[in-house]
Amino acid sequence: MAEDDVFLALANPIRRRLLRLLAEGPRTAGDLANQFELSRPAIAEHLQVLRRVALVRDVPSGRQRHYHLNAEPLAQVGDWLHPFERFWRERLRSLADVAEEET
Repeated sequence: MAEDDVFLALANPIRRRLLRLLAEGPRTAGDLANQFELSRPAIAEHLQVLRRVALVRDVPSGRQRHYHLNAEPLAQVGDWLHPFERFWRERLRSLADVAEEET
């Protein structure tokens, strides 16, 4: 898996929403598909992308598969974002200072 693959998977809003849904707990593909105005095959393609980058794992249960979030690959996103946290903290601190001066 290339380093950018997780970022590319997260670039799609449908896949980000799927991850948010799975953060609430495991779900079947049918349950996930019911949350969208997309076809089941379209949702299956998005789940395949998420599986390929290991953000999602599926567990067979009878005739269904339950999809689970695997947040470990998100650590590389967190590592990449970490240097920007200081920037935003400083910006918010400056904004708070300005707001306090005006009151």
